Amino acid sequence: MGKKVFEDLKIAAFSWAMVGPLTLKFFADHGATVIRVETSLRPCVTRTSAPYKDNIPGINRSGYFNHFSANMMSLSLNMKSPEGLSVARELIAWSDVVMENFTPGVMDKWGLGYEELKKIKPDIIMVRQNGFGIEGPYKNLAAFGMILAAIAGIPNYIGWPDGGPLPVGVGAYTDSISPRFASAALIAALDYRDRTGKGQLIDLAQFETALYFLMPGLLDTAANGREPVRNGNAVDCAAPHNVYPCRGEERWCTIAATDEVQWKALCGAMGKSELAQDPRFDTLQHRKENEKALDAEIEAWTVERTPEEVMTVLQAAGVAAGVVENASDVFKDPQLRRRGLFWPMQHDEMGEFTHLGTSMILSKTPAQATKPSPCIGEHNEYVITKVLGKTDEEFVELLVAGALE
Repeated sequence: MGKKVFEDLKIAAFSWAMVGPLTLKFFADHGATVIRVETSLRPCVTRTSAPYKDNIPGINRSGYFNHFSANMMSLSLNMKSPEGLSVARELIAWSDVVMENFTPGVMDKWGLGYEELKKIKPDIIMVRQNGFGIEGPYKNLAAFGMILAAIAGIPNYIGWPDGGPLPVGVGAYTDSISPRFASAALIAALDYRDRTGKGQLIDLAQFETALYFLMPGLLDTAANGREPVRNGNAVDCAAPHNVYPCRGEERWCTIAATDEVQWKALCGAMGKSELAQDPRFDTLQHRKENEKALDAEIEAWTVERTPEEVMTVLQAAGVAAGVVENASDVFKDPQLRRRGLFWPMQHDEMGEFTHLGTSMILSKTPAQATKPSPCIGEHNEYVITKVLGKTDEEFVELLVAGALE
């Protein structure tokens, strides 16, 4: 195996919630040295959120934090202490990249805005991945992914015609989108620095990244003045197009027929070829007009079969169908297991814990699981003495001064 892609890259991460880890893990999994600056005085919200391993609460036991944080180190710093702030500045001088996603103003309050960082290290690259960016009327607003998804308008696309907008679910939506943009921007900035010797500031607004997932709706509004219509699982160009109950508790399968060939194939696979000639369903227009009756016919067939059986039969007939996997299914999925997406590792407090790997495989330098997610402050001594080169006595002095909390 060759040298890892980011093996020489050093990142100091002043990160919070999910945006930081989901961005950082791409680089950490491919060899970068990532030191995450935290504090036990105000732990990251992901460290204090359920679910916990074995349902035992603890600052190091949250699946929400640990699932995404392999291959990183944790340095606990009290940024309110002069000694802690001094360590942070030394860490920045060591780093190639500083990444942060606090509300704008936090880093500046500590004297760690981009202009100050350049004084510490002129070629530093700073990635600021805030909710709304560092300029504009919203710049000082604090926001999590669910809030940003709402402001971007995503819930307006989710729901049914007779109901209001629905939230995007348990996942912080922009937290899953923004890291892809941030990673690409950072790679571009690293390439620029390699060619010119100059660093730069990357100002990324999570709010804006969400809009790229709404482009058809935004185009329709801009061009035609139309607002999105909530249609549940239905679409104008296909029928059936829905999620259908199957045999078992909360077992479902999606089915979509996008043309007449697929519709007839679906009827044949269900043993109901006569439905293809039924005047209620013989054209797309008629199927849309009678969609509830159409769904009832399909449901009567699916409910007697497992979702796996429905998917297998319909896919063999050339009809788009897929099992709606639950969490247990996902962890057992043979496709994901074959590609090594899950990394079981031994964690100091939780025992064996499955971390999320990476969904892209570089043939020459694949991502590797080298160390489990860190306990808070786990790498304090290593960072202070080995990375920053301080003596054991200086490390103890920092401990006594309350800088490493």
